[in-house]
Amino acid sequence: MVGRLGLAACLLAGLALPGFLQPAAADPPRRVLSMNLCTDQLAMLLAAPGHLVSVSYLAQDPTASAMAEEAARLPVNHGLAEEIVLMRPDLVLAGGWTASGTIRLLQRLDVPVEVFPVETDIAGIRANIRRMGEVLGREAAAEALLARFDADLARLADAPPAPRPRAALYAVNGYSSGTATLAGQIVALAGFDNVADELGLPTGGVLALETLLLSDPDLLVEGRRYPGHARGQEVLDHPALKALTAGRPAEVMADPDWVCGTPFILRAVAQLRAARLALREAR
Repeated sequence: MVGRLGLAACLLAGLALPGFLQPAAADPPRRVLSMNLCTDQLAMLLAAPGHLVSVSYLAQDPTASAMAEEAARLPVNHGLAEEIVLMRPDLVLAGGWTASGTIRLLQRLDVPVEVFPVETDIAGIRANIRRMGEVLGREAAAEALLARFDADLARLADAPPAPRPRAALYAVNGYSSGTATLAGQIVALAGFDNVADELGLPTGGVLALETLLLSDPDLLVEGRRYPGHARGQEVLDHPALKALTAGRPAEVMADPDWVCGTPFILRAVAQLRAARLALREAR
């Protein structure tokens, strides 16, 4: 029988061996729930089969989600702590705009929550893809997705001659977005200067219709109209706005490609890049 001193000596010797008595790496989560439209889509792109047990109800809405078809195969949640706890996730994914009260309650109930910041540029998109791979234990899948994203982005890149054409984003309630936003980044990547930046709205804000008309953009990118009556949409049908776009190109934002920082933004970039090339050919 080994005495106490002998046992201590064995343990001390063992500690010097690589990996001996070191804590095992945490297993990746097996039941992942997402309660945010943008984390829904990143998770669907990267999660292992069967690990994603629920996505937000918005993920199944084709007017908002670029992966509505894939989300239709999954149970949905409405971001309520009560329903989330009953689904017994071992990891909850949330976004920077997710209801903070729900997140705090889940944390008090010892439900692990990972909150992803809102992406406003390519660096933010890449960081969230990599982080999603880490929290899901899918690092290799994340690196593969990043490689495809970077390759697709490179194929869209070119150097438009100066001066660059000017574009204006104009959505419900006259809202416009500048370069410090994801939508503004899409405009910049497509090779346009942004009228919102010229007018002091790099982070976005309401752009008066009169100011928009005087800015005389080369391309107007309008917000999408939705069924039903909403007074905020009426500005998009103003006769003066129709006169501005008469005889010149206009595009409509497809929200699924614009709302979230995912590789799907490159479809929006490709759409605007094609519009820029058409403008150049028309001159």
